[in-house]
Amino acid sequence: QVELVESGGGLVQPGGSLRLSCAASGFTFKNYAMYWYRQAPGKERELVATISTSGYTSYADSVKGRFTIARDNSKNTVYLQMNSLQFADTGVYYCKAAFYIYWGQGTQVTVSS
Repeated sequence: QVELVESGGGLVQPGGSLRLSCAASGFTFKNYAMYWYRQAPGKERELVATISTSGYTSYADSVKGRFTIARDNSKNTVYLQMNSLQFADTGVYYCKAAFYIYWGQGTQVTVSS
């Protein structure tokens, strides 16, 4: 079965950095685009980063220049490097495969001073 397990979240000060990881299993990872979403408290889930099967990346305007999505197909893992974190980056971060319609538990990122 498909499984996507996010990790790497935590509590960080404004201006700090975190690297999130998403370990994928149960499908041919390299054949699918991968995404990172987040959901802030009281807000709708939003797409923050995309990486295609060929490595093309795109980002929400709010995170451009600060976040970097990457994938390692040999490890079936997608990453989100988050720099210069801001209060507005607080939320639960989820990874998603292109075909997948379900959400996992995500990983909590809290930016707080």
